[in-house]
Amino acid sequence: MQYAIEVENLSKRFQLGVIGSASLRESLTFGAQRLFGKSKKEEEGEFWALKDVNFNVSKGEVLGIVGRNGAGKSTLLKVLSKITEPTDGRVIIEGRISSLLEVGTGFHPELTGRENIFLNGSILGMHRAEIKRKFDEIVAFSGVEKFIDTPVKRYSSGMYVRLAFAVAAHLEPEILVIDEVLSVGDAEFQKKCLGKMGEIAVGGRTIVFVSHNLGAVNNLCSRAIYLNHGQVVQEGKPAEVIEQYLGDSLGIGVDENTGVGDKKVRRGNGKIRFNKVETFNKEGKLANEFSRKEDIIVKCSCKLNEPIKELAATIALRSGKNREIITTTGKNPIDMNGHRVGDELEFTFTFNNHRLQPGIYGWYLWLGEQNTDIAFDILDNANAPLVIRHDSDADKRSIGYFDMDYTFGR
Repeated sequence: MQYAIEVENLSKRFQLGVIGSASLRESLTFGAQRLFGKSKKEEEGEFWALKDVNFNVSKGEVLGIVGRNGAGKSTLLKVLSKITEPTDGRVIIEGRISSLLEVGTGFHPELTGRENIFLNGSILGMHRAEIKRKFDEIVAFSGVEKFIDTPVKRYSSGMYVRLAFAVAAHLEPEILVIDEVLSVGDAEFQKKCLGKMGEIAVGGRTIVFVSHNLGAVNNLCSRAIYLNHGQVVQEGKPAEVIEQYLGDSLGIGVDENTGVGDKKVRRGNGKIRFNKVETFNKEGKLANEFSRKEDIIVKCSCKLNEPIKELAATIALRSGKNREIITTTGKNPIDMNGHRVGDELEFTFTFNNHRLQPGIYGWYLWLGEQNTDIAFDILDNANAPLVIRHDSDADKRSIGYFDMDYTFGR
């Protein structure tokens, strides 16, 4: 069997808090320690984003990769795309590869959309005549015709990703690698992109696709891989892999195994901590994927570690685009009378008419004092993301994250 991609014993290690943070003397000392044996500082500061990953992708295959935030998906794609080198193992690529890993990957902000199409095509190894032949088709697909001669630094993130995807998909690479960037576009464009990816797959080219859109992974991919903590947990039919991933994601409470010890994910003084956060549908079943009309029920439990006088809870959502907070419930007071250290408290947020547009959202959960800015616990993107499905052609959006309740008249 011919493989487009072969991954053998692939590992990628990052050294945390070392580069750029030490004096020259400390750097030289640390370097000498590494020559003769692993230093304590190295042991404490290393992080394995990938560990002994093995898989193959056949030519013409569409492989989906799923996993929680921080599972190693983006690092894997960067290694496949030769953006970063592996620490151990190797990757063998057979064919010309095009990558769309971040909004505007490979674009120069000072150049126009037209100039970037030719630049990006050249980087991918295309001849100018080949790019010119595809130019009109690329522009039409992207929908940025009016702005094609405008510097891309003035593009919105949605325009950026539309043009970037159009270039990557139309310049006929043998292998197309796509990270979770399509959430930037509106629902209609996402559907258009998925259709184009289907055409590419039927045409015999290879696709590696990372997405939180589990429906798209199931429908588009012929095989899937579930990554967790930098390792392959399961590989096989998309429906089976997705079932395993959702079962693990929804069954996991907030504990050390979810990576919440990372300061990027968890903050606060720890006087009270979340120990479990789960989302349910109105039938009472664990879920993280909902339609626009479904109730979203968030059940939280937390443990009191030190005496506190007052407590309030907030839940907010982060966008799938640039991760800004886009909603909030405000501070909701919780009565602390009668509670002692070691007690567990439970509370529930229910979103009945959320009006969220289809997309991927990250959770932001806060425990703190009602009348100050003191935070006891903050969980930021620690749980499985919230997925709002795009269920029908009528269920489309143009801009924004949710519908506003309003009246209109003259």
